Amino acid sequence: MGDLTLPNRIVMAPMTRNRAGDADVPVSLTVTYYVQRASASMIITEGSQVSPQGVGYVHTPGIYSAAQVAGWKKVTDAVHQAGGRIFIQLWHVGRISHPELLGGALPVAPSALPVEGFTHTPGGKKPIPVPRVLNTDEVPDIVKQFRQAAENAKTAGFDGVEIHGANGYLLDQFLRSGSNKRTDKYGGSLENRARLPLEVTKAVIEVWGGDRVGYRISPHNTEHSMSDANPRETFSYFTRELNTTGLSYLHLIEPIGGRSGFVPPKARFGPILRKIFERTFILNGGYGLHSGNEAIARGEADLIAFGVPFLANPDLPERFRQNAPLNEPDVATFYVGSAKGYTDYPTLAHR
Repeated sequence: MGDLTLPNRIVMAPMTRNRAGDADVPVSLTVTYYVQRASASMIITEGSQVSPQGVGYVHTPGIYSAAQVAGWKKVTDAVHQAGGRIFIQLWHVGRISHPELLGGALPVAPSALPVEGFTHTPGGKKPIPVPRVLNTDEVPDIVKQFRQAAENAKTAGFDGVEIHGANGYLLDQFLRSGSNKRTDKYGGSLENRARLPLEVTKAVIEVWGGDRVGYRISPHNTEHSMSDANPRETFSYFTRELNTTGLSYLHLIEPIGGRSGFVPPKARFGPILRKIFERTFILNGGYGLHSGNEAIARGEADLIAFGVPFLANPDLPERFRQNAPLNEPDVATFYVGSAKGYTDYPTLAHR
């Protein structure tokens, strides 16, 4: 993958766990959690906000302050000592936030549209307010935030970065027509809607080089009031543009079952985007040992990313190797708590 040689085709997918400490700094439990899963071909961390403006939930880590960089450095050092590779996912939530998380300010977005859903604030679960529109002269600052976060990720010792362009967050909001109603150079035409995501990608590649940068998309996601008038056209165009940047990998969320839902085979974009994108292609969305192997054998992907299976099974590659039973995930602890449901799942060696 790029200039990396990976030991297997099993990626740990990014998963928000809401365990960061004060000032959104990774803590010692974060170190333990990722080290336990260092046998992945590579770890992609939970989304980490690129600025204070980018936070959308309580206790999610950032990568914009010196303390956060130092906290992540402990993680990367430990993962490398355990023989692993780790990319950080760079995240700006855009409109999926609340003033309680933003020092009283409104969340920002391409357009001032209402959003269905809630977010978790220090004061509890709150509905998402109508966001504030980013002015045209403010948009380049978003690029600067991602660029600086990419620089910080280098200082923190990561092996690379993944740009979070999925799940209805800021870059996804700019790309899709349902959330972007702008009339300036960042809205209207497909080329204009793709402008900010591509500017961010090029800025991050300037820091890291294409071999160490990936991008994640979720064309089928409708959460957070997301939609697009022609998603096949939108994501085919965007993938063609990403392909010209030298990006190392494209990470597609396309559910084939499980918690994420199900996209019928005839409606899938994976085969189309796989033909367009010439470098490493990662699929994610309800895969298991057998379905993952089948997708790779059919040439549908180079790597398969696993979320919940890796959350509950720190030694997932070894379990797959032995075709061993998997631990049951504790759904109640996905986003709350400390060690329970985070670092206490047993390995095969400690059942």
